[in-house]
Amino acid sequence: MAENKKIKLVECPRDAMQGWKNFIATPKKINYINALLKVGFDTIDFGSFVSPKAIPQMADTAAVLAGLQLNGTISKLLAIVANTRGAEQAVEQEAISCLGFPFSVSPTFQQRNTNSTIQHSVERVGEIQNLCIKNNKTLVVYISMGFGNPYGDAYSKEIVLQWIDKLVHMNIKIISLADTVGVAAPEQVSAAMQKVMEAYPAVETGVHLHSSASTWKPKLAAAFNAGCTRFDGALKGIGGCPMAGDLLVGNMDTEKMINYFDELNLPTHINRHALADCTRMAAEIFI
Repeated sequence: MAENKKIKLVECPRDAMQGWKNFIATPKKINYINALLKVGFDTIDFGSFVSPKAIPQMADTAAVLAGLQLNGTISKLLAIVANTRGAEQAVEQEAISCLGFPFSVSPTFQQRNTNSTIQHSVERVGEIQNLCIKNNKTLVVYISMGFGNPYGDAYSKEIVLQWIDKLVHMNIKIISLADTVGVAAPEQVSAAMQKVMEAYPAVETGVHLHSSASTWKPKLAAAFNAGCTRFDGALKGIGGCPMAGDLLVGNMDTEKMINYFDELNLPTHINRHALADCTRMAAEIFI
């Protein structure tokens, strides 16, 4: 049961920033992520090694990484990659512990997001996993459109399990189901999470939920009550995937998640003073 396990919070400034209309100056990114490193998150999804033409906001990821102060932090750094070339860049960085790959069960979105078919993406995962193993990194695979899609592509829990089964056979240890455009109802979140976690109990299964102000709590509760203990979020609920062509349905608001778990008397080991500093900074950056 989730009640007996440690809650892992993954803060995603990368996801908050990547679709932001104005370029955020590199020093601002560095200062913000350095502040986040003091909060006590399990992991910080800080940047991505992807095409600067596709995601201009992330063109300075290497420079941001060079400015981070990692002494004393308990947080692991995660970088998103979309292909083997990006993974080769990421694994060279000693400070990065985890690589994240967006694997979509929607053929339309996989093509839009990583310019590849799903089958080709399976091959990419294998290549990236080999790089991670050789370089002592952990690969986190995000199941994009994991609860449905707006394109009319076929979707079912069985389709999700079909592709996850291939990933598990590559020895992927962490998989996170993503509600990329916020389409999932709470009961869909619950049903999908239960199905995946029952089928693959040895895999650490998380959620990356996008939600509105009115849907965040039911969706969070659905994932938690299904047994999930790994949750992605972003301060102030900012973010979304620009490649989805939606209106950037926001991320799960990290502070709301922390308060939710506090009400359940579940420790998140968050430094509240450091968190308050980050919240103030976010209000100044995302304006």
